Amino acid sequence: MVWEEKYWRKYINMASNIGKKVIPLKEGIKVSVENGKVMVSGPKGSLAMQLPPGIDIVIEKDMITIKKQNESQELEKYYGLARALVFNLVTGVEVGFDKKLELSGVGYRARVEGRDLVLNVGFANPIKIVAPESITFKVEENIISVSGIDKELIGGIASKIRKVRPPDPYKGKGIAYFGEKLRKKVGKAAQKAGVK
Repeated sequence: MVWEEKYWRKYINMASNIGKKVIPLKEGIKVSVENGKVMVSGPKGSLAMQLPPGIDIVIEKDMITIKKQNESQELEKYYGLARALVFNLVTGVEVGFDKKLELSGVGYRARVEGRDLVLNVGFANPIKIVAPESITFKVEENIISVSGIDKELIGGIASKIRKVRPPDPYKGKGIAYFGEKLRKKVGKAAQKAGVK
């Protein structure tokens, strides 16, 4: 119980530190709030999100500040989260996000057809991943890029692509996040010999 209290106190302090950071606004970024809904528009497009209850934002000429309506412990868990989500909206409409995956395996290929991604990864038929409206796919050699303005959506699509053929560290094939380190399990013989 004591450990849990220490853990949550540390977590809340971290969230508070994140929440206190201001979000810089560059020229061309417009932010508005209506009934607790934040709307952000910029060169790349527009995004919106509902603020957690008890959280407000203060919009100034060149920055956004996240504010709590009171100092209750209940709001602490939303404070840092709200700041991170609003920051992602601003970054998304300004410069966008990009997530890369690496394709490995003999005969494994990926290509873009229209706006959709087509994967040939050892199944009888190719697998098609349909691109949502704000997502674009790009394939260069064995690297698949998922780009767009919505960070959460990009992460979801990248995860969906990876699940088509998860990486196998033993056979050296599959779809992995770019730079992902794959761990191999130690065999029983190696475990007995004390190899970690």
